[in-house]
Amino acid sequence: MNKIKRISSLIGVILIASMYVISLISAIFATEQAPGLFLASIFSTITIPIMIHGFLVIYKRVHKDKEMSKQDTNEEEGN
Repeated sequence: MNKIKRISSLIGVILIASMYVISLISAIFATEQAPGLFLASIFSTITIPIMIHGFLVIYKRVHKDKEMSKQDTNEEEGN
């Protein structure tokens, strides 16, 4: 589970950072899309972590039975 959390958080950081870099470059060159890209960056800063958290919660619920069966197997082997 830790590996999945690391990968998903890394993807989130890359997505958020790339949005800010794109809006910064757009602002430097003073394009017409700069205000819209900045608002998209702010929106992404809020929604991307929420979506990643939601995916992790769903993943935990879907794979809950597999994790419990692994724990049961480990407990039986230990006895």
